[in-house]
Parts: sequence; structure tokens; C-alpha cells
Amino acid sequence: MDQSAIIAFIEEQDLQKIRYAFADIDGVLRGKIIHRNKFLDGLTDGYGFCDVVFGWDCTDTPYDNGVVTGWHSGYPDAPVRIDVSTFRQLPWEDQMPFFLADFSRPDGNDLVACPRSLLKRIARQSEEMGYRAEFAQEFEWFNFRETPHTLQQKGFRQLEPLTPGMFGYSILRPSLESDFNHDLFDLLAQFDIPLEGLHTETGPGVYEAAIMHDEVVRAADKAILFKTAVKEIAYRHGLVATFMAKWNADLPGCSGHIHQSLWTPDGSKNLFFDPAKPDRMSDLMRQFMAGQLHCLPHILPMFAPTINSYKRLVEGAWAPTTVTWSVDNRTTALRVLNHKEAYARVEHRVAGADSNPYLAIAASLASGLYGIRHGLELDIPATVGNGYQNKEYGTLPANLWEATQAMKTSSIATELFGEGFVDHFTRTREWEWRQYARQVSDWELKRYFEII
Repeated sequence: MDQSAIIAFIEEQDLQKIRYAFADIDGVLRGKIIHRNKFLDGLTDGYGFCDVVFGWDCTDTPYDNGVVTGWHSGYPDAPVRIDVSTFRQLPWEDQMPFFLADFSRPDGNDLVACPRSLLKRIARQSEEMGYRAEFAQEFEWFNFRETPHTLQQKGFRQLEPLTPGMFGYSILRPSLESDFNHDLFDLLAQFDIPLEGLHTETGPGVYEAAIMHDEVVRAADKAILFKTAVKEIAYRHGLVATFMAKWNADLPGCSGHIHQSLWTPDGSKNLFFDPAKPDRMSDLMRQFMAGQLHCLPHILPMFAPTINSYKRLVEGAWAPTTVTWSVDNRTTALRVLNHKEAYARVEHRVAGADSNPYLAIAASLASGLYGIRHGLELDIPATVGNGYQNKEYGTLPANLWEATQAMKTSSIATELFGEGFVDHFTRTREWEWRQYARQVSDWELKRYFEII
């Protein structure tokens, strides 16, 4: 519906409250429920929202190294604008109207810290180059028979998983929780996040879901909403869902793979598919992938933004560690799937479930367009066999600090995302590393307390 139709709908239904939300730098949805009068008044000029949401971390602790906002600026309001095209209704909240918002502005002078605004700018670049970007993100996540209170009481230890044991692609296990499974599939569809597939993964209580592909900004909207929607649906079943990249060292990590392709503006032809070329890969597809591999070591924090992300990116853990690509091989950074035109795509396997979808998808698209603009050749041969052993063309940074320093000083990152965003984002990742470095872990206590 357009804006006038939405206004008419709200007035006809006599709806008194509306929820809206936007993603912060960590991919956490922040927002409010507002009265319909406030909603209607702000549709044109936006709503004031305290910009501390870009001046603190995921625990609401203010950064001590921020420039965008901070104690030095007094944390003023910034104008957040609702995107009426994102209108949905919350089926588990009595059909309350819901909208996504961002801090983009009509004159293009966007808030540099806003992830959705960044993706919108890169999506426009794709359109200006003559391409319709079609994307989808898939997620793995663990489910526990816990509540936020029991997590705290247990100190996040001895948690009870939804189901026991390792049983990937099980038809049996979901029958134990059929109400939860049906709610996931059906309520997400009602919330305009249709799933292509839902199944158990290998691990106790772990699921995987693939979201149907869409235009790139809408695809990222669906991905960011998926994570919060799953958590809300889980709450209603007495469960807690986690999208940590690696919650347990002895279990597989959780991915957030990104599926991507470029089409003609009218969506009639997949420009990645060419049956006359080797492996049916078009020259455009090869340039796109060359750009992604070339840029990857410079922008890794966009795909792996937390300390925990790098516990997943280890050899033999179903996550890539090398600058590699392949045709249908799950040990490489990029995996080509193109048996037929309708489904021809490249799967970016680096991103974890903990990634901010706007940033991970923006990084995927921007680096691919970089390869096209610069006419890069895909001079890295396809990996056959174990991609973990193919280190000839580079390996990924081993932790958040190394990855952040590489991005902070990279002219490629600045070209892709702009100096203001790179400065803000890398400052937040340096802060994250410093918070980790000051902690004393259980591992240290067990290893050193008595012996040293």
C-alpha cells in the first residue's frame, strides 16, 4: 500500500498504536510503539529519536571513542523516517501495524552510522549500473527451553536444548515441537517473510531456515526481521532462540549465508547464467565473484562483527577460512550454484548468524559491484576438494582485532562504504575488542588459578 492507502487503513480500522523499528550498528532492532496521531504527524518529516542508539554497544554501554555522537554532543535527537513500503502487521501481536525505519534523508545526507541507509545507497549503485540485485539470507540458530530469567540465573551454563543430540535434516525431531515448527513457518509467512525451507541442523535444538529471495533491500529487511521474529515466536513457546555464531566450542557454529544474483532491471533474465560459458558462469558473474574475493580480507568485520564470530571461522567447522571459490563445495568462501537459470547464484558462506543483515548484504553487493566496475578477472581457480587446505590465495584474519585493523586502513573499504561509515564502524569494533580483552574468562581461571 502507498502512504494514502495506509493512512486510510489505519483510520478505517480505528487503530490507535503502531510499532516501528530500525537496526543499529550491531543489527539489533530498536524502536517504539507510538500513538497513531504521532505516526501520522511524522510521516513527512520523521520522528526525533535519541542518537545514543548509534553511540552505545549491544549492552547499552556508551562508547568512549565515538565521533558520530557521544557525551561531547549531548546525544541529541536525530530524524528517523518510516519507510511506508515496509508495512506489515504482527500476527502474534493482535495484528498491530509494523514498519521499518532508517536514518536516510531526501537530500542524501544520511546518518553515516545507519546500516539500512548504507545498503540503500549501494542498491542504488546497482540500479544505476543496470542491475537488479536479488538476494536472500539463510540462518542457523539454536533453541533452548529457557527464559531470559533462567539464562541469568544459570549464568548461561547447563542450558536445556529444545531437543537432544545431533540429528540434522530430521523429520522425527520437529514432530516433538510441531506447534513451534508450524508457528515459525506460518507466522513468518503472515509477517511477509516467506520461508523456502525449514529443517533441523546437526546439533541439539538447532534449526536452519532459508528465506525466499527478493530485491536486495527488501531481502535485508526480511533477514533483519526474521531474527527478531523468531525470538518473539520462541518466547511464546517458552523458548529462547540464539543467533550467536558459536555458542558452544564442541558444537557446529551458526551461519548466515547470503545468496545473490544480478538480473536485468525488469527481472526477466538472470545475468549470472550463461550456458555457453565454462560451468555456465557468465563473465559478469566471474567479475562479481572476483570483486568479492579481492575485497573480502579488507571488509571481514561486515560479515563477522563480533568476538564470537571468529570462533566459527575455524578449519573443519563448516565455515570458510580461505580466499577461495568453488562449484557446489561447502568448504570455500564462495559457492556457485547454477544448474539452471532460475536458481543460478553465488552463495557467500562467510557471514555468520550474528551478522547484521544490512551490513553483510551491503558488503556482498558492494564488493561484487567493485569487481564489475574495475573489470577484475577471476584469476583464482575453482577449488576442488578441501578448501581449508587451499591457502595459496590468502586466509581470513583470525580475530576481530586483526580484521578491524585491516578494514580501518583499507582504501578499498573507504571506496565501498565511504570514509564516515568506515571510521564509525571500525571504532565500534575496536570498542568491542577492548571490552573482551579486559575480561577474565572461565578458561583462564581453570587453567591458571591453582597451577600458576
